[in-house]
Amino acid sequence: MACITIFNPSPTAVPLHHSRGNPKMSLPSTDPLTTAGRFLWGRSLPPQPLITAVRTTWSTVWHLMMRQLAPSSSTGSYSRPAGSFPSIDLALYPPTASLHLYAALSCPWAHRTLIVRAIKSLEPFLPVSIAAPGPDGPWEFPSSSVHAGDLVPGPDRANGRRTLRDVYGMRRGGYDGRSTVPMLWDVDKRDVACNESYEIIKFLNSWQRNADNNDIDLYPSQLQKEIEEWNRIIYPSVNNGVYRCGFAQSQEAYDEAVNALFDTLDTLESHLGTNRYLCGDVLTLADVCLFTTLIRFDLVYYVLFKCTKKKLVEYPNLHSYTRDIYQIPKVAETCNFEAIMDGYFRTLFPLNPGGIRPALPSACKPDVLSKPHGRDSVCSNE
Repeated sequence: MACITIFNPSPTAVPLHHSRGNPKMSLPSTDPLTTAGRFLWGRSLPPQPLITAVRTTWSTVWHLMMRQLAPSSSTGSYSRPAGSFPSIDLALYPPTASLHLYAALSCPWAHRTLIVRAIKSLEPFLPVSIAAPGPDGPWEFPSSSVHAGDLVPGPDRANGRRTLRDVYGMRRGGYDGRSTVPMLWDVDKRDVACNESYEIIKFLNSWQRNADNNDIDLYPSQLQKEIEEWNRIIYPSVNNGVYRCGFAQSQEAYDEAVNALFDTLDTLESHLGTNRYLCGDVLTLADVCLFTTLIRFDLVYYVLFKCTKKKLVEYPNLHSYTRDIYQIPKVAETCNFEAIMDGYFRTLFPLNPGGIRPALPSACKPDVLSKPHGRDSVCSNE
């Protein structure tokens, strides 16, 4: 097999993009960087010392950016920072409390809150403002004169601020920490009620604001111990595990994270072969937490975060389980695949410097996710 020579072409060869028989077809004009490169070293590869210098510089800058984006341990393992407002006092927020939810479509942690809000039919009682990642990462509220529903990035509907950092800064005493989503805002006190996703969804599940859906309980008392046990397994190795793969700053840290991730996915695949949901035949908060990672798996994590051992679609039970939850009324409306891909591929510059968004995988298209899942025939083994 012969290699195609890219550099130093024969002066008599006719490039594929040029035809002597068509005077209108000519060599494309070169950009300034290409012109400068050819001036410095002709048509050959850049000199080895330059390649080495650029590689060393880029590696140093990459580690500096990653340290800021994704704090890590001395071994290069990603360590997620704790939230500044990790709990919420249920006694302080009766059904009449005035609250506002700040979320984002790309974030799996914020997605949890949007799903519980939808399933519990809290939309009339819990307004939401959807932020979008700005050019350099911080959450911003795009200005829009067209009202296209509340699950699209748009203005801050509670405080009229430009960025989420501005909203956090409104609280008494100010704020200089990480401005993260989701965030539950106390409208009356003009303060942050909570910015820990799991605590928010537990609160929303118990917030008796809508009498019509009080019978929907995603955290029933008899299953709480089991739900917590599943979260203890899923959070470190799957929910946060995909980030530990993508944000790993050493080979050892990546290997540890990716092995833990797929060992857990194998366990979940086996369990879901005889259980419709994690806790048997009942949808719970544990399923919501797992779903927001699974729905992004082939879409983002498989490629960008190097979770490449297997695609989700290669797990029959996990994939049908994901389709089952996707088809629950109003859940699909919370899944914006273009926003999810943009929020990763066009925002995480250190992981994707070119900002190119790949094509949507066929298995992630809504028509495929809407195909019959057959999960209603899976009965609990208990």
